[in-house]
Amino acid sequence: MTTPEASLLGKPVQYGAEYDPTLLFPIPRAQARAALGLGEDLPFVGVDFWNAYELSWLDGRGKPRVALAELRVPAASPNLVESKSLKLYLGSYAMARFTDTDALRAQLVADLSAAAGAPVSVVLTPAGSSNVALIENLEGDVIDDLPIEISHYGPPRPEFLSSDPGLKADEVLVSHLLKSNCPVTGQPDWASVQVRYAGPRIARDGLLRYLVSFRQHSDFHESCVERIFMDILGQCAPTRLAVYARYTRRGGLDINPFRATPGLPLPGNPRTNRQ
Repeated sequence: MTTPEASLLGKPVQYGAEYDPTLLFPIPRAQARAALGLGEDLPFVGVDFWNAYELSWLDGRGKPRVALAELRVPAASPNLVESKSLKLYLGSYAMARFTDTDALRAQLVADLSAAAGAPVSVVLTPAGSSNVALIENLEGDVIDDLPIEISHYGPPRPEFLSSDPGLKADEVLVSHLLKSNCPVTGQPDWASVQVRYAGPRIARDGLLRYLVSFRQHSDFHESCVERIFMDILGQCAPTRLAVYARYTRRGGLDINPFRATPGLPLPGNPRTNRQ
């Protein structure tokens, strides 16, 4: 019989007692993008919004401080940062002293920008701020209750996508059924996804089948969103397209990639009711 003692449950993870920027593990985006036929000239712009809920450090008097951190990693950066390494890195601040919050923020910016290979912005919000934890729904028509049969759960099937050139649309569609798996740990990643587009009307049943086909797919959040963007762009030929995924929190972090055709504005960083 399998027992908890024989499993990986409860096994310790080594957290150092000192600040350690070498814990950050950058992963080049190029390989995943090459699999999508992408080179250096990207057909999209965007950003990865990271929200970190477990950041604590010591002030100049040795008193612990806490804050929520919003990190913005540009989609054009050569690297993404593996999430477990970011969790360990942020944990290494627990016993680090900083004279003020500006000094802490400057250190975060320097380390994260070095890992990503491009400027990363950092906003720190005190945990007691009244602006924290405001819940918003993703704007758009939810397609999850369409009465359709689904039997394919991976790999992603772009051929499920289609559009009608005879019908023009300018709309926003939302699904809460996106699920993929972490390629490092195998753990499930859950997300709500918003598709904003203009052009030939996208078949909603095909879009839903396509999103569900990620269910047994293993890839990073950022790569999943870029695949969705490229598949919709290639199969449906919209004139404008934005794909925004809000992933649920794991390890005190949530990751929310946004990709769009050039010229579209960046969205806000709303916390959804699943986050």
